[in-house]
Amino acid sequence: MIETLSLDGTWTLKGPKKIEIPAVVPGCVHADLHREGLIPDPYFRDNEKLVQWVGEESWSYTRDFEVNESLLQRDRVLLRFDGLDTLAKISLNGKLLAATDNMFREWEFDVKELLKPGGNSIRIDFESALLYGLEKQKERFLWQTGIDHHRLEGGQWVRKEQSNFGWDWGPMIVTMGIWRSLRIQGFDTAEISDLHIKQTLGKGYKLAELEIETAVQTIGRSKLAAFVTISKDGAVVASGESPVSRGKAKAKLSVKNPELWWPNGLGEQPLYIVAVSLLDDEGEVISQSSRRIGIRELKLVREKDQWGESFCFEANGNRFFAKGANWIPSDQFDVWGTDERNRDLLKSSVEANMNMIRVWGGGKYERDDFYDACDELGICVWQDFMFACSAYPGFDDTWVENVKVEIEQSVKRIRHHASLAIWCGNNELEHIPPILGDEPGQMPWDEYIELFDKVIGKIVKKQDPQRDYWPSSEHSPVGDRKYSQNPDCGDAHLWKVWHGRRPFEWYRTAFHRFCSEFGFQSFPEPSTIETYTDIEERNVTSYVMEQHQRSPIGNSAIIDYMLSWFRLPVGFDNTIWLTQILQGLAIKYAVEHWRMNKPRCMGALYWQLNDCWQVASWSSVDYFGKWKALHYAARNFYNPLLVCGVEDPDTDSVAIHVVNDLLEAKSLVVAWKVVDVTGKELDTGEKKIRSGANSTKVVKTLKLKKIVAEQGQRGLMVKLSLKEGRKTISENLVTFARPKHLTLEDPKLSVKVKALVKGAFDVTITSKKPSLWTWLEAKGIDARYSDNFVHLMAGESATIRVTPTNRVSATAFKAAISARSVFDTYQER
Repeated sequence: MIETLSLDGTWTLKGPKKIEIPAVVPGCVHADLHREGLIPDPYFRDNEKLVQWVGEESWSYTRDFEVNESLLQRDRVLLRFDGLDTLAKISLNGKLLAATDNMFREWEFDVKELLKPGGNSIRIDFESALLYGLEKQKERFLWQTGIDHHRLEGGQWVRKEQSNFGWDWGPMIVTMGIWRSLRIQGFDTAEISDLHIKQTLGKGYKLAELEIETAVQTIGRSKLAAFVTISKDGAVVASGESPVSRGKAKAKLSVKNPELWWPNGLGEQPLYIVAVSLLDDEGEVISQSSRRIGIRELKLVREKDQWGESFCFEANGNRFFAKGANWIPSDQFDVWGTDERNRDLLKSSVEANMNMIRVWGGGKYERDDFYDACDELGICVWQDFMFACSAYPGFDDTWVENVKVEIEQSVKRIRHHASLAIWCGNNELEHIPPILGDEPGQMPWDEYIELFDKVIGKIVKKQDPQRDYWPSSEHSPVGDRKYSQNPDCGDAHLWKVWHGRRPFEWYRTAFHRFCSEFGFQSFPEPSTIETYTDIEERNVTSYVMEQHQRSPIGNSAIIDYMLSWFRLPVGFDNTIWLTQILQGLAIKYAVEHWRMNKPRCMGALYWQLNDCWQVASWSSVDYFGKWKALHYAARNFYNPLLVCGVEDPDTDSVAIHVVNDLLEAKSLVVAWKVVDVTGKELDTGEKKIRSGANSTKVVKTLKLKKIVAEQGQRGLMVKLSLKEGRKTISENLVTFARPKHLTLEDPKLSVKVKALVKGAFDVTITSKKPSLWTWLEAKGIDARYSDNFVHLMAGESATIRVTPTNRVSATAFKAAISARSVFDTYQER
């Protein structure tokens, strides 16, 4: 069997100014310096500027360790790194072993002759990736977005997390260090180096045939065999043995009546274990490896239809609307972005009815636990390769060879995951005009096509032939490739709202096939802002607040749109909360429109799910995992059963749509209530409907000309409800006028608190008048809310469960909890 000596744990970090401190591995230099009090919190105020020197210096990690005689007696002894960030030289017992230059690669080196029994030492010297990139830019300039505003120059020359150099939502903090685990491993005869599992599902999905290819690293000539088992919940469902020949063993096993893996909302996520034991000629186990898989068919469907060419994902023969968001690194420092934090974010995605996450190409390939969580939760993964918004040196053969190894390793590591839906070459290289072309600093189209279509595409086809590859996001596969926003095919990044300053209603004119990016900014809630500002800085245009706003148009766009939709808020807190309401409204316009128009459009992944520090951004969940108003809205507009309405001010009518994403038909009741701004009912009704499986339909058109003539368009609103039996499963609000022009009255909200056994509280809000975007806040108490930002009509109540992170007395909770609505945001109190 394999003998392993982990080198994770405590090291010594040495740097300039005679710095010598303990270091934690895996980790990074900044995290160690912060823990030891040598740099301030990089995320507080403008401390980012105070820590720039760290990324400009060279640093060394050293460690002494003991090696047992038994390890040295192994036939092969390897030093293995899961990741080094980034430009490193490795020395073992004073001898230079190797140099590395790719954060995303795994590295292994034969160290049998360099190690000795007993005490040994290892040293890893890191040079500045920032300075290296700047020097390369001087040699040959390559274009990139955001230079001189929110992004440091030269990052594309280094195979490293691109957002480390800054982005329009992230800090410019260039990291370095031993960012993933390392170990020394010894083995005799042979070891399993890789598993590749292919699956074919028979007609009716009653039989799954699995081909398991085991790659074996051998020493000399030995008679070896691979024994394979497939098990579920501890029970073996198939097994077989095959000989190793020329470093490989192939086994074909069948699973009858397999339990199929489904995306969230369409079914369960059963998982199987494929385990391989490598046997020597005496039948002894000398190496083992396993993969956890889901049995399913998950593919991209592109076929001609009445609108052009479809772009649609299909699971087990059923096409589904992809609902989700874009994922960025959960922290600027990987060591702070723990598996637990990542899982909490993914669980929040599921709670918002998402079924897909796009791992964005300016970040990193995530740790194994991330993909494990996606498998368990039913979150399909759109996986970008790590290239974004830059011209890259495809002319540099050494750089390209480095990339080839990175791509092959990444594909092999991730490909077995049930959740992995598609590989994508890059982010927006085809979308941003200055990147590709023949001018100085641009990447020529032929060079681009060679790298992303041919080199990377060929690797994916060889290493993961059952997975689709898409060269770029966005990309138009039909017609002129340089027109990357062809609405009739491919995927699109739609930024006419926000960057183009178009009104929210513009979304209703966009009929693209798959919308993989679109977004709108907001600020994190006041309690989060308190963690990076002093009290006198809590104004959206203060110096520090603008330091935590990285979009060049950020604050001006937010304020312009806010004044277009809502009345001018009073005070800082109200302004902050109103930006979140505004953000939720923007994305609601987009998603509901595209869902109403399926199958023409079959996916909406908004930008973005999460943050890597405390910042004004497009996220729906802030740095601390707190849901913004958008995330509560997402749970509604991504609901598998959705009722929504489209107002027509020209005809004074409202078309009621019902969307069903489930794979079964449903008997439902649609109800509507037309009220004036005081809450007086002007019209009510309901209709029984049969909503077909995976369908969308206009079920009723409300003709309100007479009511509008009496009340005016600014004097009424329409509340929609969708019920299954007695349970209300979806609600929505439609108005002809923008909220700022509704003459709302004080809803006179009241709150009733009921303490529960396990430390949670049920809070019931009751409104005497229509109360729009009604939310709870437990001031000074970190808590999770079961719902928030709800619409209440006159006399209606909503009960929201509030679960504090830490136990709070009922007295303290009652003193902290309060309810507000959009009406309160513009009241002088």
